[in-house]
Amino acid sequence: MLIDIENVYKIYNEGTEAEVRALDGVNLAIDRGEFVAVVGQSGSGKSTLMNILGCLDIPTRGTYRIDGQDVRELDDAQLSHIRNKQVGFIFQGYNLIQSLTAYENVELPLIYQNVSAFKRRELVMDAMARVGVAERYRHHPAEMSGGQQQRVAIARAIATHPPIIMADEPTGALDSHTGKEVLRFLQELNKEGSTIILITHDNSIAATARRVVRISDGRIIQDQEQEVDWL
Repeated sequence: MLIDIENVYKIYNEGTEAEVRALDGVNLAIDRGEFVAVVGQSGSGKSTLMNILGCLDIPTRGTYRIDGQDVRELDDAQLSHIRNKQVGFIFQGYNLIQSLTAYENVELPLIYQNVSAFKRRELVMDAMARVGVAERYRHHPAEMSGGQQQRVAIARAIATHPPIIMADEPTGALDSHTGKEVLRFLQELNKEGSTIILITHDNSIAATARRVVRISDGRIIQDQEQEVDWL
């Protein structure tokens, strides 16, 4: 099992009148190679769940194992290593560093992995070519369209060849045509063996995944396989 969470809670202001249970006893298991859409409205807990799955946060209570490793036993450096090696993140807001070129943005996680300069160039240009923005490598984010910025963000996510891709509302800032291209690319990555976890509030976007997990008020209310809407 690649991802396994058992009875996970994320509680803010615990024990007070202002207590909020962002996650309330969640159980979820994800195998290698799955394409899972986590669907819920704003405030449902889906982004909190992604933050925990991506080791950006840790549970208040419960167990989370990624590739057999209990994350609660890890220190900050070990969690950072998992984020950098195991997970590629794609965000709605792109999260590109404005002062860096497209090339430098994609290169950054490889620098953190101490990849040699020669190998970094190969991996960066391969990733950028794959998503169709290789010719924009010298441009800064402000010089690119939203779709181009998201492609650069995807290139950054895949350049390290992580086994898990986590995409949080990746089409939210894009027009429908560009959004469909992003979802098609996620399907292609899944066909090649990547485990995809797609966070969305949109049922039509969730239709591109093989499995849908619905979350409401911090609890999973549905978990089922479905026919895929191939793009």
